[in-house]
Amino acid sequence: MNIILLGPPGAGKGTQASHLVDDFGMAQLSTGDMLRAARKAGTPLGERVAAVMDSGGLVSDEIVDDLICDKLDSMPDDQGAIFDGYPRTAAQAHSLDKILADRGRTLDFVIELNVDEDALVDRITGRFTCASCGEGYHDRYKLPKVEGVCDNCGSTEFKRRPDDNEETVRTRMAEYRAKTAPILPIYDERGLVRRIDGMQSIDEVTKEIEAIIGKK
Repeated sequence: MNIILLGPPGAGKGTQASHLVDDFGMAQLSTGDMLRAARKAGTPLGERVAAVMDSGGLVSDEIVDDLICDKLDSMPDDQGAIFDGYPRTAAQAHSLDKILADRGRTLDFVIELNVDEDALVDRITGRFTCASCGEGYHDRYKLPKVEGVCDNCGSTEFKRRPDDNEETVRTRMAEYRAKTAPILPIYDERGLVRRIDGMQSIDEVTKEIEAIIGKK
């Protein structure tokens, strides 16, 4: 099964993708993770990615498409894929059609997580992660059980993404409305779109997604 998770940054796509990886053995193709890895590598490509990410912009379609192709080619043919953060534009949606067709794959569902912008700003600006294992936390909703100590690995080092600020979040929301939301009619015409209230609890959103894709 191949699905797309749609929603603005911070809507919970990554969290829900992780559940699908655990429950269904699917592979999460997160462009955000791929781009951060490229950035961390410090290559010329990584430096270009860093400049774009820090400005709150989007990298070129060519770079993203290449990342997606490489990931799919490294997966078993029978392993399902979760596209998280891709496609973002109509051009990428058409590219994905070709990328999947070239590999004998089809798209099963497009699941959109709908969110409230003000609530989303609050959710994103308060989040931080363990610098060691990547466990996620939030200033108000999920603090470590022991102050300053990661629940998962015991590390005392934490970090925040430099682009997790209100100005960047609202810029990305506007970007999502202008560029990504318009791709929904493409998939609506195919009967693939399912919409979920992304402001529900994580467990409630997970249950709705699993009901859509037919968890046994």
